[in-house]
Formats: sequence, C-alpha cells, structure tokens
Amino acid sequence: MERYFAPCPRGLEPALADELRGLGAGEIAATDGGVAFAGSLDLAYRANLESRLASRILWRVGDSAYRNEGDVYEAARALDWPRWFRSERTLRVDVAATRSPLKSLEFATLRIKDAVCDRHRAVSGVRPSVSKERPDVRVHAYLTSDRATFYLDTSGEPLFKRGYRRERAEAPLRENLAAGLLKLAQWIPGSALLDPLCGSGTIAIEAALIALDIAPGLKRTFGFQKLGWYDGPTWQRIKQAAQRRMKPIAFAGIYASDIDAAAIARCRVNLAAAGVSAAVAVERADALHREAPASSGAIVTNPPYGVRLSEDDRATRALPFALAEFYPKLGDALKRRYAGWTVYLLSGDPRLPKLIGLRASRRTPLYNGALECRLYEYRMVAGSARATR
Repeated sequence: MERYFAPCPRGLEPALADELRGLGAGEIAATDGGVAFAGSLDLAYRANLESRLASRILWRVGDSAYRNEGDVYEAARALDWPRWFRSERTLRVDVAATRSPLKSLEFATLRIKDAVCDRHRAVSGVRPSVSKERPDVRVHAYLTSDRATFYLDTSGEPLFKRGYRRERAEAPLRENLAAGLLKLAQWIPGSALLDPLCGSGTIAIEAALIALDIAPGLKRTFGFQKLGWYDGPTWQRIKQAAQRRMKPIAFAGIYASDIDAAAIARCRVNLAAAGVSAAVAVERADALHREAPASSGAIVTNPPYGVRLSEDDRATRALPFALAEFYPKLGDALKRRYAGWTVYLLSGDPRLPKLIGLRASRRTPLYNGALECRLYEYRMVAGSARATR
C-alpha cells in the first residue's frame, strides 16, 4: 500500500476526497490544502489521468523527525533515490513548511538537493543535473515543526494543465478550480449550463469533458513516466480503457457567451484544442441582455472582480468604478431573465454580495491561486429573490 498526497485549490478538499474515493483510494484524510490517501502504484496512474480537482499527485517516499538542516540532509540522503529514478534524469526540489524552526527554506532546499545528488553519486558516480524550468523529476519536501516528509511528484506539470489551452485570458481561471465550481454547483450533465462571461471558455470546456466522460489527462504526459516503477503496458491499458468509455462528441446542453469578440475567439480555439467544440454552443452576447437558453439550468461563471495582471494603472484604478455599476445590472438581468435557474458566481470582490442585490442561499470560501474568493449561490425564483438594497 503506497501513500499519496494530492494538493488542490483551498476549499475543494471535501470534493477532492469524494473524487479520490470514487477512483478507489483508501485511508482518505482531507486537510487544509489537499487530501492524503493510500492505494496501489496503479492508483497513481488513474488519479493523474482522471482527477479533475487535484493539482498534483505526490507519492510519499519517506519521513523523519528533524531539528536542524543537518537532520533534514541525513533523512533525505537515507532514502533510496537511485531505485526510484536514474541519475541521468534532471531534478528539481521544492520545499514547503508549516511552523518549521529552520531559518531559511532556500537553504533547506539546497541541502535536500545535495542529499539526493550525493546518494546518486555514491551509487553510480553520477550526480543528477538540476533543471528548474523543465525537470524530469520533482522532489517535494514538507516540513512541520518537527518532521520532514519527502515526496516524488508523479504528475510533472500541474494537473490543471490539461494540454488543451491554446489561448488564455489575462487572468485565466485554473482548470481544476473550474471543475471544482461545477462540482460545488452540483451540476448534472444533461441539464442546461451557461457561462455568460466565458472569457477563454474554461468552465464550458471542463463541463464538456465531464458531460462526455473524457478523462482530463488524456492529452498530456506525466511525471511517473520518468520514474523507475513506470510500467508502460499497464499505463496503456488504463489509458485505453478511459478512451473507450468516451461518449460521442455531440451537443451537451452547454452554452458559453461573452460580449468581447476576442474572448469568443479564444474560447473557440480552446474548445477546438480540447476536441469538444460540438458539445458547446458559443455566441457573442452581452450578459446583461441575453435570454436564458432553457427554462431551467445552472449559471456558473467567474465575473470580473477588479483583479488584473495588467500594468496599466489607469485601467486598474477605473475598473472598480465600472464594476460598481455592472454588479447591480447583472443582478437585475438574472432576476428578470433566469427564473427557475440557479446561479453560481465566483468572486474575490467583497462588494459583490451587496451590490448585486440578490440574497445568496450559500457562500463557499475558495481560493483562486492566492486570492481569497467566495462562490455565491443564488436561486432565481420569480418575484422573491430581491434583497433590500
């Protein structure tokens, strides 16, 4: 029985625990920022291929008590790294900590890297080279107040990098968070889904992958393919089973729109790269004026909330004032046109609940990267959802 840890966007831990349970994981324990679980080595293949919510699948290879950097070095050097990957592989080490007594995590990272390389050199006479940008193998260490735990990353690139994104918005929503929004919205394939502020289309694409039962990792490679226990035939069997269960690509009742023509173009490019263009109806439309595409369904969207990666200070300063006008209009449009729908808005703007003028039935704390957000649920019942301004 192997031990794993799957980090995920904060707020999605219970949903990820359910997902991993469905994949056959055991001894599941959700904690802040991820889920610990246990299973066979084959589970690492399946979890990487199938998980829509995890950011990585980390394989735990050892842990030890420590008091200083020397203890961390000795604990790392004692592990059998040459058995897990060849010295010709390039290497990267990452360290995270909670209440660690060490003064410098950078120095701890250097000592762990030295320990891994020294163990390789003692066995083969060759030290692995370091590559921070595109390493073959990633070692992760997590330090608490008195214990160091070491992991090998079986994912490689983060799992939210599905391999379909060709065009991106200025501040794109990560794919696993988008899938998490759909999970929290309890959206069921076959019912109507609309993202009226679709940007580059991430929510719509993730919904299409769910509706068509397409494993999110089918278009990419993984870190476990560089590890010593990688079994090519086993991986191909698991991957082919996922390919066989895919449903035919057909319209899935998913709608995406945006007022920005450039956003619609990005959305179409990404849908094509994901191979699900036929599953989603895309149109250029103003969210404040478009009609509901069905009598009932779910809106899941990530409206603008004043955070931009742009260096244009004037645009950044002007945006909050524009949103102060947009939010009430959005609330009015939802009330007028979407009776019978349930609306889910992800926002990091604390003004939204007051300005939108609707009473939220649920508020779920989430993180979009480092930004604290809320997922607001609004049940649109004609004539009853308006809050007092």
